[in-house]
Amino acid sequence: MEVKVVAEDIAQIDADAIVVGIFEGEEETGGSVAAVDSILEGAVSALVARGEIRGKFGETGIVHTLGKLPANIVAIAGLGKPQDFSLDRVRGVTGEFCRYLRKLNCHRVATTLHGAGVGKITSAASAGAITEGSLLGLYSFQKYKKAEYADIEELLIAGGKTGKLASLEQSVRKGRIIAEAASLARDMVNEPSNHMTPGMMAGIARDISERNGLKCKVFDLKEIESLEMGALLGVARGSNEPPKLIKLEYRGDEESDSAMGFVGKGITFDSGGISIKPSENMGDMKGDMAGGAAVMAAMEAIARLKPRVNVTAIIPATENLPSGTAFKPGDILRAMNGKTIEVISTDAEGRLILADALSYAVKEGLSPLVDMATLTGACCVALGTGYSGAFASDQGIMNKFLQAADKTGEDFWQMPLPERYREMNKSQIADIKNTGNRYGGAITAALFLSEFVGETPWIHLDIAGTASSDKESGYAVKGATGVGVRTLVELALSLAKEK
Repeated sequence: MEVKVVAEDIAQIDADAIVVGIFEGEEETGGSVAAVDSILEGAVSALVARGEIRGKFGETGIVHTLGKLPANIVAIAGLGKPQDFSLDRVRGVTGEFCRYLRKLNCHRVATTLHGAGVGKITSAASAGAITEGSLLGLYSFQKYKKAEYADIEELLIAGGKTGKLASLEQSVRKGRIIAEAASLARDMVNEPSNHMTPGMMAGIARDISERNGLKCKVFDLKEIESLEMGALLGVARGSNEPPKLIKLEYRGDEESDSAMGFVGKGITFDSGGISIKPSENMGDMKGDMAGGAAVMAAMEAIARLKPRVNVTAIIPATENLPSGTAFKPGDILRAMNGKTIEVISTDAEGRLILADALSYAVKEGLSPLVDMATLTGACCVALGTGYSGAFASDQGIMNKFLQAADKTGEDFWQMPLPERYREMNKSQIADIKNTGNRYGGAITAALFLSEFVGETPWIHLDIAGTASSDKESGYAVKGATGVGVRTLVELALSLAKEK
């Protein structure tokens, strides 16, 4: 879909539909709504008075113009309560009305700058949020089936003055780049595991590097063996698909030798291994590489936005399957940093491959480090499906990350890392075991990972509950969410501004 900014009055735009917004509780229309209402001889205000249009967040009402306006339909988007309004609500409202109008066979849609002037929301910020919300809200994975509806082809953002169009267009470009990156991550996670193997993930990384001038290195089995990544190799033993260690490098600050690191879990299918999962819903485990997908997609957006910062992404990729060669409960693996790990459950494999990836990142001198993984069901129990868990060894970098998340509207909740919980990970026969007891599982998993980062400032993000959605809401759709992509990009942009 093409998104354009136009210096036109919304009421004069020739489109299948134009969109204006009202807040919940508004008794009188104003601004663009009032102008449209006047031309329609009070049709909008009459529906508001009758309670058919209430302004509740996410609701969309329509009025047919019957030739009184160039547009066929006026859609009235509910903006919710003014005190609750935010940029993320702009994204959500846009996603809702775009899907609604797609079902009405609208191909050319125009909208006002929702929320511009409300609180601290600028016109440029609104334009960027509308772009993100529309592209993410209309996302659908149709590679293997015919689309149910024809897509909106053009979205016009009206209300920009001619002298300010350049600023709005810049925000639209940024919004598009970020939305396309999140959509790339969604595509990767939605792919079936027979089409998203470790080798295929590596192929996508190479494509990203070629499109954007990134440096890409894919380590094969022999190279992983030479790095002595015994934990990654142990998990990979049960599969016929050879493991890959993917490395993508972006250099936006040639004056600096330092680089931050993004590490993403890339289990392209997780059966649980010998500690096999129940068969019900096992097919969803194709998405156990959502962290790796998010990291790779974020690198593409960063490369396109070109911030003055250096970022390196590390993605360990493998399948976790049971076979005659698979690793077993009771085995001891040796990670790249030399630590020995007693395997209690082969279904706690994500932390094993991350152990080697984090060890490699530390060896490469990457700092700070952010890892992202669909790591534990325990995090879902603790936080549900609305929040990702966030753990950190350094509160300073965590504060910057949470500020970035606040800007993107992605919900992360900081969790504790109590030293006394390390006791649960102690092994009698190795340096550490790969699971604690049944309590505090998300915390003990994070503490396990902390054993492989040393003194490097580090954040761990557990996205097990948020990597997919079972319903449409705002700019989220059913299936993969692309969670984390937008916040990683915003973090990189914010750190670049500090220089």
